[in-house]
Amino acid sequence: MGKVVLVTGVARPLGARFAERIAERPEVDRVVGVDAVPPPPGLPPGVRYARVDPRRPAVARVIAEHGVDTVVHLNVTALGHGGRAAVKESNVIGTMQLLGACQQAPGLARLVVKSTTAVYGSAPRDPAIFGELTQPKALPPGGFARDAAEVEGYVRGFARRRPDVAVTVLRFANILGPDGDTPLAAYFRLPVLPTAFGHDPRLQFVHEDDALEALRLAVLGAPPGTYNVAGDGVLLLSQCARRLGRPTVPLLRPALGLVARLTRRLAAPADRAFSQEQLQLLTHGRVVDTARLRERLGWSPRRTTPETFADFVAHCPPGPLPPERLTAVTDRLAGLLDDHHPTETQELRPR
Repeated sequence: MGKVVLVTGVARPLGARFAERIAERPEVDRVVGVDAVPPPPGLPPGVRYARVDPRRPAVARVIAEHGVDTVVHLNVTALGHGGRAAVKESNVIGTMQLLGACQQAPGLARLVVKSTTAVYGSAPRDPAIFGELTQPKALPPGGFARDAAEVEGYVRGFARRRPDVAVTVLRFANILGPDGDTPLAAYFRLPVLPTAFGHDPRLQFVHEDDALEALRLAVLGAPPGTYNVAGDGVLLLSQCARRLGRPTVPLLRPALGLVARLTRRLAAPADRAFSQEQLQLLTHGRVVDTARLRERLGWSPRRTTPETFADFVAHCPPGPLPPERLTAVTDRLAGLLDDHHPTETQELRPR
């Protein structure tokens, strides 16, 4: 018999697409999708659906009933229903319940967990590039990043208790693409982008399709371990704004915090509003090393960070400023600066 794969978070776009993709593989005999809400209308007939509250132990029954040997945990997310407290409970308590069910499943052979590079945090004294073994200066103060850090801690404990299970943790950079249903995607769709005065953070992205491929490789026999997953290259926030054709409004940090609080009050739904971790990212940025992904899996994302963002821009409402004209103006200004201070500006200009 082939693999029997259980996928959590299958009611969300990424989970539904992954369940459909993995069900097409000849190595997979059956896919069982679970979530706390009704299944999406486009769920393929080859995926069996079980409506299960992740905070309840009923998932153990589903694993036993279907003889699941591979669990893909995608239900660790910044988005959800019922406010921040409900999202945290789903992320953390839901993971604890799932790991408890996996602990009791003697036939379980592989566990794949979707995490985030946000576990490294974003701080002014951070290293230029984070590797998988780099320790953050401090644990994330709250929000989705803190949830993911707690989830990874529980997963490490499970791996010690069940050394017979191959455990893989994929730390994704910000996932973007045509669907783009994330808080950062919502930020980039604003008509005007508030930014931190005096800061131009470096950002990395991974395309939705590459995220799905990384998950597929992890399920079908990739060496267990923790991997950073991000497209090659970086973009500055100012470069992102120019590509979108959106003006920026630099604000001092207290004013930026006030804007964040206002969006948390006014945003609908609230989970797409500014969070503290997003403010940190848009101030200090974050870049990760993906050498382990290439060396141990023999694979790297097909799209670079700039290519991923270009695909997102292509499916985004146009901004008020034509990107071509905006880029031409900034290039002309840079050329004038080079004429007056060639050495200085070439050293300061990001490569």
